[in-house]
Amino acid sequence: MIPAGVQVFVALEPVDMRYGFERLSGLIRERVGYEARCGALFAFVGKRRTTIKILFFDGSGICLFSKRLDRGAFALPDPPTEGATHVEVDDATLETLLDGIEITPTSPPRRRAPRRVH
Repeated sequence: MIPAGVQVFVALEPVDMRYGFERLSGLIRERVGYEARCGALFAFVGKRRTTIKILFFDGSGICLFSKRLDRGAFALPDPPTEGATHVEVDDATLETLLDGIEITPTSPPRRRAPRRVH
């Protein structure tokens, strides 16, 4: 799904997952210094790191992909320098991140009481 050789940037600071195309495009300009339509792929995680959004220009328009984990959290790559707002990763690292291979456990899932049927 990810084109070979595309630049991939992962934002290290959490983003409001209600953000759409325009807001995320603005963050790309501010934090990475690129335009959303440059052909690179940009990934953003939410505060709890259970949701990830990816913005990518496919040549005809901007695509917005989203994934929410049922359990655990997305493990972000280590920043290259202190205070970095994003990191460039290879496509294999992004695939690993998206596949959930490097998911770190969070608090145990809440157990719900069974529903009573009257």
